[in-house]
Order: sequence, then structure tokens, then C-alpha cells
Amino acid sequence: MRASGYPAAAALGQARAPVQVSVILPVHDAELWLDECLGSVLQQDFEGSMELSIFNDASKDKSMTIIEKWKEKLEGSGILVVIGGHDSPSPRGVGYSKNQAIAQSSGSYLCFLDSDDVMMPQRVRLQHAAAVRHPTSIIGCQVRREPPNSTERYTRWINQLAPNQLLTQVFTSNGPTVIMPTWFCSRAWFSHVGPFDEGGRGVPEDLLFFHEHLRKGGGLVRVDQSLVLYRYHPGAATHSVLETTIWTHRVRFLEERALPHWATFTIWNAGRQGRRLYRSLTAGSRCKVVAFCDVDENKIKKGFYCYEDSQERPKPRVPVLHFRAAQPPFVICVKLDLTGGAFEDNLRSLHLQEGRDFLHFS
Repeated sequence: MRASGYPAAAALGQARAPVQVSVILPVHDAELWLDECLGSVLQQDFEGSMELSIFNDASKDKSMTIIEKWKEKLEGSGILVVIGGHDSPSPRGVGYSKNQAIAQSSGSYLCFLDSDDVMMPQRVRLQHAAAVRHPTSIIGCQVRREPPNSTERYTRWINQLAPNQLLTQVFTSNGPTVIMPTWFCSRAWFSHVGPFDEGGRGVPEDLLFFHEHLRKGGGLVRVDQSLVLYRYHPGAATHSVLETTIWTHRVRFLEERALPHWATFTIWNAGRQGRRLYRSLTAGSRCKVVAFCDVDENKIKKGFYCYEDSQERPKPRVPVLHFRAAQPPFVICVKLDLTGGAFEDNLRSLHLQEGRDFLHFS
């Protein structure tokens, strides 16, 4: 594809009357999955006007051949296909590709699709209806994972969060509570929040957008039907983001959004993750930590945690308490669904309110 292909596509998009929904599809070396992905666009039962906006990010495989084949089929069914891209030696990243696909599109609503995923036929129809009702929200949905048992805990978390937990569990290591491959929103709201970060490989562009969306008062809605086949494989872009990068963004967002509302708090977990969170906090946030709590008698018997690397004198010594002796609010650094229900039972026994009395971080 010529590098000049994108501006021509953008000009085409600007010349047309807007359609209702633009499916946004960044593509990079996706030949293994594109037939199934593009076939799922064709099978949508949405009765409004729809277009597919593809941005080819320097694919070196047969992706463009597959796209050209499907362009004729899709346009024959009334779905306009807008294609942009570049053939530079290296890809410019998912954030850049999504921004370009959006810029060359014209729909009033944006339906995000990953090239390795598959949409169920009712996806656009159901999410469009939800987006019309919630114009400043990101609309998600439940998913079916492929292979089926690849990420069981994560898939269960995606699909079973209660509506209020879409907002209270935004600090966890699982990332956005409404996951990027299921996003659907109005173009007007995307323009208010975005664009995506274009830092390229290793940048969690979806997490950064998600945080900015929440900063600007955006809502989160999930359609409780499985509308996307969400594929897990080693080549997925999410694997290029370092855990330490995600951790840093999460800690800063916790400090920005939650901790200012609490005069003091307790970190639930006196082990490695809890201590890591404590050490990652700014000095002002560390001063609010009045205790760690745990169920491990060995940790509790030690009586305190000393932050040896602190520059403060004397070095901070934080009490370690049994969870029943600790005071809320809690920042919980215990992973859910890993203790056979024991942790969840302990938490429920305290009769706390999620969001007000505790937040999950792990």
C-alpha cells in the first residue's frame, strides 16, 4: 500500500454524509484471523448505516490481499469500506492506527474491533442502542474467550462484575473493567476524551484512555450478552506492555482518584504485593497508611513492617494487624478467586461497602 493511501481515504471520509456506526479496525500482520474477523462484520444484523474503517499498520503478510477481497463483499452488502495505511519498515503502534482509522471514518458512533477477534451478529445493534441511551459512556459487553480455558479467572471477572463494580474495580491489575476489544462509544465523546496515546509498542494506550475517560466523568456500561469472541495468543499487542509500566500508571491513578478521599487507610496484605504498593506510593500517601493487615500469624507476630529504603529518619514502622483488628478503609492487595473463597468470606464478614470502605488493587 502506498504511504499516501491514508490522506486519500480521509478525504473520502470527509466528503461523505456521516453514517451511524464506524467499525474501527487497526491491522498489523493479521492474516491468520482476518477472514473470520471481516466475516463477522458482514454478518451484523444492525439495520442502520455502517462502515468499516481499516488502517493497515505496515503489514508484511497477506493482510491487504484479504482486506481487498472482503472489501467487495462488504460493499456489495451496503457496508462502505475505508482503507488507509502505510508501508514503512516498522509499524507505528495500535494507538496511532486506531487514531488514523477514526480520523478517516465518518460514523456518529465508533465500534472498536481487534483484527484477531470476532463479533457476534447482534453486537453493533445492541451496543448502538445502549450508546444512544448513554452518550457519555463507554459501552462494553461480555465475551467468550478463545481458547476457552486460556484465562478463566480473567474472563470470569470481565463477565461477572456487578454494574457498580465497573467503577469500583478500576484500579486492579486486570485493567479496564470494560475491556478495549468490546468498546463502543459516540464519536463526540471519543473526541472529548481522546485521542489514544501514540507512543507505540509498550504503551498501554487503552488503559491511558480509560483513565482519562473516568477523569472527565465518563460512565461505564456493559451489555450483558456475549458479543465478542476475544482471542488469546502470544502475539497479542497486550503482551508487549511491561508489568512495571502498568503498575506505575495504576498507582498514580489510585493516588489521584481514591486516596485523596481518605484521611488514613489500611493495606490488606502484609506480604510482597502490599509492601510493594506501600513503597510505590508518594511520601504523602505513605503517611496515610496506618497499618497492614493479614491472616498470616507469622507476619502478624512480627508486629510491624519497617521501610528500610526510606530516606526518612526514623525509618517508617507500620503496624501489622489481624484483619479483624484493622480499621477501614482498605486498599486490598489480595487477588480474588485464589483462596477457595476464604478471603472473600473474610471480607464479607466485615460488612463493608465496596468503593467507600475498600477498593481492590490486585
